[in-house]
Amino acid sequence: MKLPRRVPWAHINELDQLCSWVFMDEGDLEAKRFAINRLSAWRAVTALPHALESTLSILTARLIDTSETQQSPSWLSLRQNYAAAIIRMVNGLVDPLQAGAYARSIASIAAQLGLPSWLVELRHSATHEDLPSLEVLREAARESLTWLLHNYFLPTINPSAPRPSTAPPLRPVTPLLKQYKTLLKIVTRDASLRKQNQPDIDAIMRDIERWLAEAKLAADFAADAYGWETIDGNDVEQEDSREKWALERLCDALIEKGALVSLSQKRRNFPSDEFVPPHSSLVLWTPLLAHTHTYHPTFPSVLTTRIVENLLYEQPNSGFDMDIVSLDADESQNDPSYHLALAKWAVWVIKAYDNGQENGELSLRKNVIVQLASTLAPGKTEGAKKIDVLAALLGAVSSGFTELQTASDILLSATHPLQPQHWDAGDLTVMNERLHSLMSLDGECQKSTNDPDSAPTTLLPVQGANIGGWRLLDHHSGWKSCPIGIYYSNHAMSIV
Repeated sequence: MKLPRRVPWAHINELDQLCSWVFMDEGDLEAKRFAINRLSAWRAVTALPHALESTLSILTARLIDTSETQQSPSWLSLRQNYAAAIIRMVNGLVDPLQAGAYARSIASIAAQLGLPSWLVELRHSATHEDLPSLEVLREAARESLTWLLHNYFLPTINPSAPRPSTAPPLRPVTPLLKQYKTLLKIVTRDASLRKQNQPDIDAIMRDIERWLAEAKLAADFAADAYGWETIDGNDVEQEDSREKWALERLCDALIEKGALVSLSQKRRNFPSDEFVPPHSSLVLWTPLLAHTHTYHPTFPSVLTTRIVENLLYEQPNSGFDMDIVSLDADESQNDPSYHLALAKWAVWVIKAYDNGQENGELSLRKNVIVQLASTLAPGKTEGAKKIDVLAALLGAVSSGFTELQTASDILLSATHPLQPQHWDAGDLTVMNERLHSLMSLDGECQKSTNDPDSAPTTLLPVQGANIGGWRLLDHHSGWKSCPIGIYYSNHAMSIV
């Protein structure tokens, strides 16, 4: 559950009034003073969100610029005020989003936020070069306030209004995976080339990590739920959901044909006693999987979940422009060798990365079995087309664990429907024998009832009794319909 956030305003109308003071009339200095006083009062009570902190800094610089007498000695201080406000705004937006093991450029993060690129260049110039001119800084201040209006004030005041999509689409990770695969093939075929190509391999792995950081930021845009909590706070639950979304996009690319599963059907599955991928595939992809797992401990769980979901359900094309493009998606749905290869990768991941602890082997295995149970349970038909692969995966996952094997055997037994029995001439003989036994038993009961002094005898079927076999009863035979449990005998009714 998302935890509540503390905000400076008591009611959203206060923020709306502040917005009107800041943006209604650019020349209304009195309204700007009201806005500065309101923001200063809020800051004395609680920490301001970064957007409001930046608004206060820019408004203060503009108020000093318009109220003081313009003299040559004061221009430098004005330029410094504007530059400091813009530098702090850009840094405060970008720095919290430097997620991942490797740093990303400020320009790339700003582009994902929809921040004008020239503001990033101005920030660099004001920090490392000469201060920009006063006119350029004034225009940058106006542009910054406009960006804050459309990206913070309006979405916060009216959350139901559609937010303008200013972020560029997430670049696909498939080209990076192809480059990685090409390099690993080179060093696998000729080990002497590893030293020469190792820097390129490391660079590709860093690029994939940077892509994951981009995807974590794009997760909010994909859900249409981008908020300033990403910048102003550090909600662990929200961070976990963003990382999971990013890892899912990476796993979706990995399980496409041509990545973990070879394009060639001959190279996918080899006869083996173990339910594992071919050695050639393991050599190619285990370095990347291990590297990703080092920085993202939940990666094995996400990968196995996405593999099982791919086996259980039909995978529709994604509606997001930022999502990866599936390769041969339609053909993959009806390719048994592809599904079997994916199942082997799921088993290998469980065996390779689980340690049997709280988040280890047993819990991961149980998670996979629970996923499979939704399809293999009696009466379920979602995975009917891949039932053989699912059964093989279930057997391999539960192998070696008595408790899990018992549950798996129950599920697997339900996958083999009972064959319908056909009528045979011998069935009538069996029915007659059963009738003979029942009638003999009834005769013994009658005899015991009529002779109360007789010793108790064992009720055994009497062989050779005169049994007429099956016959149709009607009103001539004295048969009468009666409720179940009531028996008519000699015009007397008794409860059975």
